[in-house]
Amino acid sequence: MSSRPELKVDDEHGFIRFFKSLPAVGDDVIRIFDRGDWYTAHGENANFIARTVYKTTSVVRQLGRNDSSGLPSVTMTVTVFRQFLREALSKLGKRVEIWASPNGRMNWKIVKQASPGNLQDVEDDIGNLAEGAPVILAVKISAKASEARAVGVCFADASVRELGVSEFLDNDLYSNFEALLIQLGVKECLIQMEKAEKQDKDPELAKLRQIIDSCGVAISERPLGDFGTKDIEQDLARLLKDERSVTLLPQTDLKLAMGSAAALIKYLGVLHDPSNFGQYQLYQHDLAHFMKLDAAAVKALNLMPGARDGSKTMSLFGLLNHCKTPLGSRLLAQWLKQPLMDKDEIEKRQQLVEAFANDTELRQTMQEEHLRAIPDLYRLAKRFQRNKANLEDVVRVYQVVIRLPGFLGTLEGVMDETYRDPLDEAYTNKLRELSDSLAKLQEMVETTVDLDALDNHEFIIKPEFDDSLRIIRKKLDKLRSDMDKEFASAASDLGQERDKKIFLENHKVHGWCMRLTRTEAGCIRNKPRYLECSTQKNGVYFTTKTLQAYRREFDQLSQTYNRTQSGLVSEVVGVAASYCPVLERLAGVLAHLDVIVSFAHCSVHAPTAYVRPKIHPRGEGQTILKEARHPCLEMQDDVQFITNDVELTRDKSSFLIITGPNMGGKSTYIRQIGVIALMAQVGCFVPCSEAELTIFDSILARVGASDSQLKGVSTFMAEMLETANILKSATAESLIIIDELGRGTSTYDGFGLAWAISEHIVREIRCFALFATHFHELTALADQYPQVRNLHVTAHISGASAAAGGGSKNPKANEKREVTLLYRVEPGVCDQSFGIHVAELVRFPDKVVRMAKRKADELEDFSSSKQDGSSDGIDNSNGSPAAAEYSKRDVEEGSALLKDVLVRWKDEVRAGSMSKEDMVARLREMVAADEKLLANPFFQSIKAL
Repeated sequence: MSSRPELKVDDEHGFIRFFKSLPAVGDDVIRIFDRGDWYTAHGENANFIARTVYKTTSVVRQLGRNDSSGLPSVTMTVTVFRQFLREALSKLGKRVEIWASPNGRMNWKIVKQASPGNLQDVEDDIGNLAEGAPVILAVKISAKASEARAVGVCFADASVRELGVSEFLDNDLYSNFEALLIQLGVKECLIQMEKAEKQDKDPELAKLRQIIDSCGVAISERPLGDFGTKDIEQDLARLLKDERSVTLLPQTDLKLAMGSAAALIKYLGVLHDPSNFGQYQLYQHDLAHFMKLDAAAVKALNLMPGARDGSKTMSLFGLLNHCKTPLGSRLLAQWLKQPLMDKDEIEKRQQLVEAFANDTELRQTMQEEHLRAIPDLYRLAKRFQRNKANLEDVVRVYQVVIRLPGFLGTLEGVMDETYRDPLDEAYTNKLRELSDSLAKLQEMVETTVDLDALDNHEFIIKPEFDDSLRIIRKKLDKLRSDMDKEFASAASDLGQERDKKIFLENHKVHGWCMRLTRTEAGCIRNKPRYLECSTQKNGVYFTTKTLQAYRREFDQLSQTYNRTQSGLVSEVVGVAASYCPVLERLAGVLAHLDVIVSFAHCSVHAPTAYVRPKIHPRGEGQTILKEARHPCLEMQDDVQFITNDVELTRDKSSFLIITGPNMGGKSTYIRQIGVIALMAQVGCFVPCSEAELTIFDSILARVGASDSQLKGVSTFMAEMLETANILKSATAESLIIIDELGRGTSTYDGFGLAWAISEHIVREIRCFALFATHFHELTALADQYPQVRNLHVTAHISGASAAAGGGSKNPKANEKREVTLLYRVEPGVCDQSFGIHVAELVRFPDKVVRMAKRKADELEDFSSSKQDGSSDGIDNSNGSPAAAEYSKRDVEEGSALLKDVLVRWKDEVRAGSMSKEDMVARLREMVAADEKLLANPFFQSIKAL
């Protein structure tokens, strides 16, 4: 971490008064104050930044007195500020206000505002976000009791001037809305504010909040009036490119979506910037065009990087992201959330991936020579559109244009006819057309811009364009020559080799000066000719009085040159700005190329190469995977991955129940099938030796709920919510992944729910499903339904006659058994549990493990005796009556009497100091003395058992 700036503020007390007079804001708003080349934050924000960035509150200083009247403050360098800004907006879901005082007096005002979905003001500060440009979405709903819920949305990606709208019917859990949030990669969502006068909260808005929150999206409440459609047609008429009347556009019939559009346009303030007028496009997003994913599936499949990921390859995005451009990385993030549903589209992508996978030279040339040099063209185009571009931006566009012939030459060099046509259609023809369109731009830059000056990082118009420029340029060249002579003189005087030990550089603060490496810096000490400027990591900057005079004159002439050329620069930038639509199209083609090449790279460089899967038409065919692997898991260090086959065939093996020991590989097996299905539908090759897949319309998951308690939702409630979502949104073409179900409640309730849900999926939904469970009784479903198949993960038990699929049922038979997990999935049922073995692995105390084994034996004997008992109600082992007939009232009364005895016993035990034997004896006495309890039929049956 770089050193923190010292806290020095003019008029401390005046600033403290001003800060304390500011209106209160929510905890999600961070106020930062720009103080030139450093920043400060104050109050609770200072403590938050100290904990988040510096990981300690010891960096917090008091402005004013060190008492209650002081103001906690923290300082940040520009680098630290930018690092915090990225984290606050992209990971923490905060809103940021940046305040500045332009004239240095106490005249503070907000100069920039940003939120997770609206980064326009701070784009230059945060740079590229790899996971994609933030999408912001507004939603408006209509939920009448008698009708289905209607949802209207409008969304925008700040990097391109487009507004998307969609309107659809949804169920009471808003499953389609959840899928849309994930498809679009939404970072911020605008919803209607609750009416202040309403006593009861709107349950529909509460549901929306819960879904938005579960998808990790920031929520912004907007007044109800912002969602009104009174002015929307007029607003769209000013923004849209389309010359036709806005009223003729089919999207304007979507009234809910238009209400959302009104709120979004107002929130983004796009009408305040005249450069936006006539630049936007409106399009309709079709939810059914892509596979639907729920929030649980995104987590289960490790789709995007998580906060706790140890390495890049722990997420699918990290694994597949070998893109060389920011454009490609963003498109990859979008593709992973929008798997295709069209067989032809999937196969087009596959064919392109195959072309690059099979031709190593083609792939490497694209990656290392061409794509690596491409800047973020969307951001460049945005700078032109917002009138922020300069001559440097024009040169960056030019450098892309002159590289296009290289792309074309490489693509045209592909000789294999199988791939020539697909590559021509996807890239070559488009790039040739775009290159032709940009030829005039290239010509203009070569005519007007001094490209030779780029070596000195100068971006200037050629001096030949103007007599005044020519005269100034001559003087500048003379000064540059004089500076070189002074540099040579200094190098000779100091005995240092030029451009190895001593350098002449144009420093951003000191201007033209000399630099010595730190090891040689001592040679200028005590020499009055040399004036030291500063000491930095890369050496000591210094100058001479002669060089200083040259530098001052050079700076003055450079400023004059820039003033003189400013009119010409504006013209050149204006002409370049007119090419923005062409640049955006070029960005789209190059991003597509980058992702396809990245897929090919991953497919070839995996520990075992991926294969091209065969895709069946939607609703047809089966899913058969040979030697399937989990792509992320096989990349982890020290992992020797065990491959497994998968067969999902309609009416034969569409519902797979997987049983087996903890840590045996059940979760990995079912999740890898989901990951492979998703990879296939984005057009990538898959980690198998052979693969054929049907097209799934959605992947729905029920997995662990570890973070639900933090949001006030119990584990079991989270289980039920996820499962309800699956049952309401799954179709016959879905893939369901259930990793344990019903374990958050009692064993019998849990098993009952697991059975009923499984049966509903098998009988009613009839889709493909994978169910990993510890309820071995659930395997009996296979006896009733032919499409249910039982699988188990194997474990070798030393001293036992078989693996986990066929060992002894009674653990006492193998008291000292050693279990080795084999991670193989085989047909059949696992009839043993290994929970106690896992406890041994993590070194539970021996006493606890022995007691657990003993109790497990007792319970197994108990359940066996109940199952083996004779029909006349007599237990065969000791002749005592088995569970007798008793009423519900007997159960309630007996339970209450027993509870009363136990409470009285507990009070007595607390009051005295008894030994364990005395405690047990006293309890027996109290039970024996309670006649009502002894006479209760329910208590008698418990006592007998």
